Amino acid sequence: MNCPALPPLRLPRPSTAAAVTAAIVLCGCANYFGIHSDKRMAAPASYEAAQSLPAEDGQWPSLDWASQFGDPQLPGLIAEALDGNPSIAQAQARIAKASSYIESSKSALYPKVNGSYSWNREIYSANSIYPPPFGGTWYSENNALASASWDLDLWGKNRQRLGQAVSQEKAAEADMQQARVTLAASVASTYNQLARLYAQRDIAQREIRNREDIGRITDGRVTAGLDTNVERQTAIGNIATTRANLTDLDGQITVVRYQLGALLGKGPDRGLQISQPVLAPGGAVALPGNLPADLLARRPDLVAARWQVEAALHDVKEAKAEFFPDVNLAAAAGFDAFGWGKFFTAGSRQVQFGPAIHLPIFDGGALRSQLKGRYADFDYDVATYNQTLVNALNDVATQVSSIHSIDRQQADAQRALEASTSAYQLSVVRYKAGLSPQLQVLSADQNRLAAEQTLTDLRMSRRNMQIGLIKALGGGFDATKTGLVVPTDVPVAQAAQSAQGLQASEATPAAAN
Repeated sequence: MNCPALPPLRLPRPSTAAAVTAAIVLCGCANYFGIHSDKRMAAPASYEAAQSLPAEDGQWPSLDWASQFGDPQLPGLIAEALDGNPSIAQAQARIAKASSYIESSKSALYPKVNGSYSWNREIYSANSIYPPPFGGTWYSENNALASASWDLDLWGKNRQRLGQAVSQEKAAEADMQQARVTLAASVASTYNQLARLYAQRDIAQREIRNREDIGRITDGRVTAGLDTNVERQTAIGNIATTRANLTDLDGQITVVRYQLGALLGKGPDRGLQISQPVLAPGGAVALPGNLPADLLARRPDLVAARWQVEAALHDVKEAKAEFFPDVNLAAAAGFDAFGWGKFFTAGSRQVQFGPAIHLPIFDGGALRSQLKGRYADFDYDVATYNQTLVNALNDVATQVSSIHSIDRQQADAQRALEASTSAYQLSVVRYKAGLSPQLQVLSADQNRLAAEQTLTDLRMSRRNMQIGLIKALGGGFDATKTGLVVPTDVPVAQAAQSAQGLQASEATPAAAN
């Protein structure tokens, strides 16, 4: 069978061939067209908080904020907890791990040099490609090679990876600061709970004395025939109930001591060595000016969330750089010879050098999928930051509102205690004089006891709310003094600019390839 004649083959001119090749590469080149994010980090001013968080010319908490409560034991306990607590050690380990990633990422920016040597003893086949005298003979082959390579990182992929590692380390450092603030506040709050229990214990002891006084009056009235054994047994039962309450408070005090021992990173016996608290009442509360904006540098959890967004931005840029060609320079030199006689001679030299270019063309969508995942991480971190900001503003407002509410309640509770104490004293006098029954005395005593417990709880709760406010305001943390401020000192503005830059670069992704 005869084949049809084929037209003569005409090769394109070199310039035409180059254009066709470039067109094919560009059409088939992997690109990130259509992949983007419209998420933005919220500015504090976007949340209305002027009424809830008015500027009152107050001061931000200092690092020694615990000293304001007048108990020298509390600052010492906080320092002890921060010194050796396992939670702080865990945070420090995370920082060390993040730091190791920085060193690893830095290494990719520099050339790499390696050396190798191999020795092989081999009998070569007499029926293969090796002619005599090599075929059928044992020979030793020595190979020594020194090689060097350098990724030029033309599109900044390695630099973005380094930036991501640095941001992750900063986030880990901020997380450690958050752990320190949380631990210090937990120690202070638990210590305040110990003070509350001791205050309630003092009330219980006084109540036992009051019930015993009523019991003695009842005994006298029973002897005089004014009361019966019913009133006597009632008085005895009330005394026993109050003593049981005292025993319960002692048990709670021991448990809280154990909790303090654990917060200090020590055994339970350490908690038993803590002296009874002598905390002073909390002072007046005045919020600092420009609170929402300055809170970004005062709350370590916000700083950590901001650095996490920064790390996500670097991740996105690194993923975009994967779409562009990698250019690596490589060179190697050494010696290769059979035996030792000619190993280091000029004829045994081996030298190789040249660039290596890697360009993704068809990858089944792997790079686009990776970029989508990085954008999803970015969106998640932005949403986390925004939620953290909302929670921070709400946390401060809640603590302030609770303090103001308790301040108003304390005035009424103080009046209620004074009135119920006066009523109790009058009822005791009337009961002793035989002008009123025991039930009236017991009722007045119960009212007085409830009023005293309420006022004590309000005072302790107020101090606990003040500790909570200190924590909500950052607990003495200041990003400007710890090297954790973002590069522009304006975190939100920088994030917005970075995000806009990402979208601007997405307008013509194929042209970049």
